[in-house]
Amino acid sequence: MAESSIQHADVETSGYPLQSLIQNTVKATHALFHGAPTVRSTAATDSTCTKLKIASKYRDGYLSSRILPRAIDQPHIPTTGALVAAQTSLETPLTHNLITAGDEPIKTFKAATSVEDEVQRVLDGLSGKQLKAKGKKAKVPTRELVLQAAERGAQYAINQLPPPGQQIVRKRVYEPVRPEWHAPWKLMRVISGHIGWVRSLAVEPGNKWFASGSVDRTIKIWDLASGTLKLTLTGHISPVRGLAVSSRHPYLFSCGEDKQVKCWDLETNKVVRQYHGHLSGVYSLALHPVLDVLVTGGRDSVARVWDMRTKKQVHVLAGHKSTISSVECQEADPQVISSSMDWTVRLWDLAAGKSMNTLTHHKKSVRALALHPTEFGFASGGADTIKQWRCPKGDFVQNFDGHNAIVNTLSANSDGVLFSGGDNGSMRFWDWKSGHCFQETDTVVQPGSLDSEAGIFCSTFDRTGFRLITGEADKTIKIWKEDEDATEESHPIDFRPSLTRRRH
Repeated sequence: MAESSIQHADVETSGYPLQSLIQNTVKATHALFHGAPTVRSTAATDSTCTKLKIASKYRDGYLSSRILPRAIDQPHIPTTGALVAAQTSLETPLTHNLITAGDEPIKTFKAATSVEDEVQRVLDGLSGKQLKAKGKKAKVPTRELVLQAAERGAQYAINQLPPPGQQIVRKRVYEPVRPEWHAPWKLMRVISGHIGWVRSLAVEPGNKWFASGSVDRTIKIWDLASGTLKLTLTGHISPVRGLAVSSRHPYLFSCGEDKQVKCWDLETNKVVRQYHGHLSGVYSLALHPVLDVLVTGGRDSVARVWDMRTKKQVHVLAGHKSTISSVECQEADPQVISSSMDWTVRLWDLAAGKSMNTLTHHKKSVRALALHPTEFGFASGGADTIKQWRCPKGDFVQNFDGHNAIVNTLSANSDGVLFSGGDNGSMRFWDWKSGHCFQETDTVVQPGSLDSEAGIFCSTFDRTGFRLITGEADKTIKIWKEDEDATEESHPIDFRPSLTRRRH
């Protein structure tokens, strides 16, 4: 008794009476266990908790897949910003937006029912195709909504223009260009005199005579009307590869494989100027129609622009990777055009001395160029095909398909006739506008020559365009003319357009 009284005294002296501790413990126990029957007896509270539990799971797991995007649900097609907003709203979690406080209604899209109705369907065990009878419309299946939205989108796309950069342009129906009728060409005269291949030709502006350069290192002047030899110029020590007659000066220019470019005075028949600078053979030569400049190109892969009077280099047009086979000059830009064995054609800005454009359409070496006398365009040919281009940018126009040979030379006249000569002696005559080959023939070799000598190296039309002059491997010069007896009835156009052929 003494010990218990001592312990009781210690508890009371600590400031916490034993009776008060017991009462606190009883209250806590009563609050923990005594309230349970009261909660279980409230059926409304139990139903609300169950609904909240199922609604929470429904929102987290199923609601994001049941709500349709605004782009599908609404009848109009939204803009790009609206599509991004709809996609963003679909991708973000919807639990935070769908849980509302109190009895506020849950806001969803038109195609989706409220969360309370979905929860009630789960509680009542109804099927997914039935809704609780509350006077609401039946939910349209998602597949049907998607199909309806696709139909509305297609109808909108028909009535509205697509955004810039995504417009689909319907190709216009291709209508082939009908070729013009041209009389066939026939051999008029054969001129012999050279003892080597004829590699270059040039007609003088007055159309009275023409010059020819050969592998025999000579330049011969011929009368165009009769074909008789008038003069022979000697001075080159290698084959003469290029000739040009000035229309404003009494000069004849020549170039050869001896790296030399010579200016001949036709009044004295002597060399008055020489242009030094090429590092290898010079294969082509052209005169500017207006300026006193001369353009040459050769094996050193550069085209050199010379001042005709001072003999100085104005520009060195560098850019080709291989031998320059042909150069041409014209008044308007591009004033200089060059073709090369590197499969390219380059258009040059003469003022700046730089390349304006590089045409890379050819798949093999480009050996020949031909300017049209009246149209602002040119043609290029090589071992693969013949192509037509439009100046000044070098836009591709069309292909001349059908000459299955290495094309060494091209020439065009003002009547719209393009001639191509092959390394095997084949000749093709084309209509410039349509690209139709209206005549296929082969050259006639000189008696006693081999079949391998049936090659055409150079060609040119005279100033009228009625005579074609060719220089060939059988050491002869041939002059061709149109057949005067041919008519459209005797030689009709055999034009068969192909679906694969296009004019750009």
